[in-house]
Amino acid sequence: MKLNYLFLLLAFVATASVSTQNDKPLFEKNGIKIFAATASASFANAELSLSSPTNGATLAEGKDTFNFTVKNYSLGAQTPDADQKMCANSAKGQHIHFILDNAPYVASYNPQIVQEVKAGHHVLLSFLSRSYHESIKHSKAYVLKEFNVGTGAKDEFNEKSAHIFFSRPKGEYIGEKETKRVMLDFYLVNCNLSDKGHKVRATINGEEFTFSKWQPYFIEGLPLGNYKIKLELLDKKGSLINSPFNGAERTITLKPETLK
Repeated sequence: MKLNYLFLLLAFVATASVSTQNDKPLFEKNGIKIFAATASASFANAELSLSSPTNGATLAEGKDTFNFTVKNYSLGAQTPDADQKMCANSAKGQHIHFILDNAPYVASYNPQIVQEVKAGHHVLLSFLSRSYHESIKHSKAYVLKEFNVGTGAKDEFNEKSAHIFFSRPKGEYIGEKETKRVMLDFYLVNCNLSDKGHKVRATINGEEFTFSKWQPYFIEGLPLGNYKIKLELLDKKGSLINSPFNGAERTITLKPETLK
């Protein structure tokens, strides 16, 4: 009898451990539900660095090569808890999110990235990503660099100021597994979130949701179709932070499996 009870207890613990979000939504408006994701596989020792180009470098217009070094992290591997997340997951595994001027990221599964870059001043944010596209949020897991292409004038970007970069969601989501639960994830630089400090406001098809904790979230309750999502970094008074990338907006599309 005691043995059966032990097995039941272990089964309950195992089931509880694979929960991908809290049971109750943080917000619910017009059918849109926002959940806080539970803790993901930790990579506290993972490191990302950029050997070239160096900060402030001047590059030639056209295709340029960005050479990264990755430590204590396996690009191309599946994150151990990927199956538990029940959201969009890359079959190619863990990768680098390469975000140039806060445009939609390029996912790279190796440390050398070749990109077409236009003339002007550019800001590059890159960070390590789990296979299901959730960023690793600590200081050694990201790189922020500025560089010039040609003789372009420098934009007003202060590396020491607070900034937000848009990561997820992105592009198209196809089939029930991807469309039922859509990850919302962003990257903060030089700030964090709190009840009395900075916050992030997400606007989803006109509905506003404000977050006071930097972590991934899941969006549920979106019927198939197109959605506009805007992310804004706010100061403790609720005013927009002055950053060239604040208020970025993306359009995503949710499609049935038959249209894949």
